[in-house]
Amino acid sequence: MDEITSTRFPRQIVEQWAGLGLDLPSLFSAGALGKRMGVRVLEASPDKVLGTIPVEGNTQPYGLFHGGASAVLAETLGSVGAMLHAGPGKIAVGVDLNCTHHRPVRAGLITGLATPAHTGRTSATYEIVLTDERGKRVCTARLTCALRPAAQPQPQSSESGSSDSPR
Repeated sequence: MDEITSTRFPRQIVEQWAGLGLDLPSLFSAGALGKRMGVRVLEASPDKVLGTIPVEGNTQPYGLFHGGASAVLAETLGSVGAMLHAGPGKIAVGVDLNCTHHRPVRAGLITGLATPAHTGRTSATYEIVLTDERGKRVCTARLTCALRPAAQPQPQSSESGSSDSPR
């Protein structure tokens, strides 16, 4: 699970985000939770986000792949798609996640594919299909994100001893 996988981005996405001083693979990743669960974002664009999560280490007491792990992968992939759709001036905030679990899985790797159902100016909805290694559907999810303006960096005050940073 310690394997390093770099996310593939289309050239136009790399160019759009260039010069902002951001590490795209880190920004568009599963974050600390996803890292603990072994989530990998393999491809990312506004039209398609592909990722995986191992079943091992993400099971419930009966030894089955945990529904919450499905939700983590689905929300990660849908959020990445929504953020890329929104562009560098906005952030995507999840407001609704729905997961329908179709079949149990006891071992292997789950693959998720997020595709847009709606992409607008203030919201984006992605359908996420999770499949097992045989290509059988494990879960169907839908994530809706609100698209909000990104916080603008505040200029540093030249006065000594004062801090205007939020707490």
